[in-house]
Amino acid sequence: MATTASPPLQLATASRPLASGGGALLAGGSGGGVAPGRGRGRAQRRVAACSVASDRDVRGSVSPEEGLPSVLHSMDSSAIASNIKHHAEFTPLFSPEHFSPLKAYHATAKSVLDALLINWNATYDYYNKMNVKQAYYLSMEFLQGRALTNAIGNLELTGEYAEALKQLGQKLEDVASQEPDAALGNGGLGRLASCFLDSMATLNYPAWGYGLRYKYGLFKQLITKDGQEEIAEDWLEMGYPWEIVRNDVSYPVKFYGKVVEGTDCRKHWIGGENIKVVAHDVPIPGYKTRTTNNLRLWSTTVPAQDFDLGAFNAGDHTKACEAHLNAEKICHILYPGDESPEGKVLRLKQQYTLCSASLQDIIARFESRAGDSLNWEDFPSKVAVQMNDTHPTLCIPELMRILIDVKGLSWNEAWSITERTVAYTNHTVLPEALEKWSLDIMQKLLPRHVEIIETIDEELMNNIVSKYGTTDTSLLKKKVKEMRILDNVDLPSSIAQLFVKPKEKKESTAKSNKKVLVKSLETIDEVEEKTELEEEEAEVISEIEEEKDESEEVEAEEDSKDELDPFVKSDPELPRVVRMANLCVVGGHSVNGVAEIHSEIVKQDVFNSFYELWPSKFQNKTNGVTPRRWIRFCNPELSTILSKWIGSDDWVLNTDKLAELKKFADNEDLHLEWRAAKRVNKMKVVSLIREKTGYIVNPDAMFDVQVKRIHEYKRQLLNILGIVYRYKKMKEMSAEERVKSFVPRVCIFGGKAFATYIQAKRIVKFITDVAATVNHDSGIGDLLKVISSLSIPLAVFNFHLLVVAICL
Repeated sequence: MATTASPPLQLATASRPLASGGGALLAGGSGGGVAPGRGRGRAQRRVAACSVASDRDVRGSVSPEEGLPSVLHSMDSSAIASNIKHHAEFTPLFSPEHFSPLKAYHATAKSVLDALLINWNATYDYYNKMNVKQAYYLSMEFLQGRALTNAIGNLELTGEYAEALKQLGQKLEDVASQEPDAALGNGGLGRLASCFLDSMATLNYPAWGYGLRYKYGLFKQLITKDGQEEIAEDWLEMGYPWEIVRNDVSYPVKFYGKVVEGTDCRKHWIGGENIKVVAHDVPIPGYKTRTTNNLRLWSTTVPAQDFDLGAFNAGDHTKACEAHLNAEKICHILYPGDESPEGKVLRLKQQYTLCSASLQDIIARFESRAGDSLNWEDFPSKVAVQMNDTHPTLCIPELMRILIDVKGLSWNEAWSITERTVAYTNHTVLPEALEKWSLDIMQKLLPRHVEIIETIDEELMNNIVSKYGTTDTSLLKKKVKEMRILDNVDLPSSIAQLFVKPKEKKESTAKSNKKVLVKSLETIDEVEEKTELEEEEAEVISEIEEEKDESEEVEAEEDSKDELDPFVKSDPELPRVVRMANLCVVGGHSVNGVAEIHSEIVKQDVFNSFYELWPSKFQNKTNGVTPRRWIRFCNPELSTILSKWIGSDDWVLNTDKLAELKKFADNEDLHLEWRAAKRVNKMKVVSLIREKTGYIVNPDAMFDVQVKRIHEYKRQLLNILGIVYRYKKMKEMSAEERVKSFVPRVCIFGGKAFATYIQAKRIVKFITDVAATVNHDSGIGDLLKVISSLSIPLAVFNFHLLVVAICL
């Protein structure tokens, strides 16, 4: 039996891309969702276009034509089948008796990984030698979806793998269905991140993703008679064949402790709790290119010496494992419940772990590539860090900390570098959804970062004062209140003195009485002679009154001092918080929304004061989806039609080409083919619904689909109330009237309610109850069905729904 061994890894600590067939490899720029840096007028933030094929001085004999075999053209179905058999036998995860679809999936994935590794390593090597500017996309979520069909599609080997599996007695579709969804994301935030990675690889941008490797994901959803129940995801139980553990890529991450100043006049963060992060790399192949970028996920642990062997042997097993458990639980769950103080601390640990580990890795790569010519001023021209929402906000103080405390740069140098390196993607316009962290929790967990944030906050207020002046204190107060990073925190004294309220001076009672006495004495024409005794008594009384006058005058002076506006002091009844979105805007060179209307709201409403201060920071990057995964690979019937009528498959890389279909808008032949493809896809959904729920739905009905995480503002409640109203109207009619008045409709819901979000879980229960009532009403029949697909894995259901939706 012919076998193909996995090629050795060449540089196991990072990764770089190759362009295929002379395609351009661009460094930096605004493509792929990474906002351009400031000062583009001077350098444009791009390097000259180059490719592996033409870069013979750098690559020597390594090019698509020589040195590295091109996996795009050198693999046939027989060789692939042999490679799959090899992995089934020599990369064992299952018993050898049966070649089940699950075993076939793992062997096939390893076979594909062999092909990807060649491009992956060459990509890494190319980036490294060219020392290009590289984008790093930091996100708490990556909703990757299934990797097998996407990888073989991007390698243009779908047909070959389908034929190879057929030779081995398996169907590609059955094998692909064995892959669990990587439980690394939940919604649009994660899907956007994954689409960006795919597109950046396809466009040959040097770009990596950074995230956390969640052992149990968000949760696996079960629908029972009581509504939604949650159990842990099991996506890693059978192993994840797409990842490579980089045990040599690990970094320390610290929590708690204290800050001291050393003899070198630098701040040192000492003591506390220390953990270790380890890199797990997942390949991100581009379409029709050898560029294969990297998604680096961090797992958390502690060194073996932190296991308390003495405590274990003494019977205190919990104490012995405490350090390991504290470290490992950081990557247990995506978005752990944060209603308890412990939950809040765990979430903040997750965010800091992502930021610290990723920045240490990025900086190590920058230093390695720079070699002896290391110049920190070059950092922004070689590194772009994009923060996907506010979860990675701690990148800003962490980069400052490393540059100042570890690398020895001044504050101004570090701030200039940080501001030109980091950019922020905003995902919400709801003020209550903008992330805020308790200052007290952060101060305890990350004391040095709080010091840095306080300094950034004070410098921001100085900028606000410079912009608006001190004449109109009401306006200045409004701007400071809106824009501060720290909320409900005492203003620094230098700023507080600008908000002084003058107070009217009060005259002492004794002085006032004395004036009255003098005035009355002046009106008396005659003064009786006093005896000597009376005069002495008068002198004593006079001395007492003078002392009293002096005391009351001091009190009057104190009362007349100017008082501070209460605004400058914190309210002890309210929490002190760090406004992470404000820190993102202040610390980055670019802020973007994810749709034009969204970006306008960001500028005109959410961050309007910041927009007035720094209008050039704000821009738009409209969200999109990769047409490879969501049309080409998941809807081959429609893809065939598009390519046929457009005349090529260029639309897969350039969706503007789809506009060419307009000239066939009235062509009946196209209409017939389009409807036929739609019918095929709807039948797949009908089969899936029957398999997973037992309900039989009409494929000729309108499919009304809402797949979103369950939330009050996502309006699933409004949707289901509309269905109840429709059902009620149907019940008021005769059977004949219903048929005339209503188009048959299948209403499909998909999504998860967060485990601690009670109102969202009530909505789930309501949807399932309505579905049970409507679907069992024989009088309504096929006119209305409600499918709560919540119990179907979203990776499976979304795939089938999208092939239908794209044909609508």
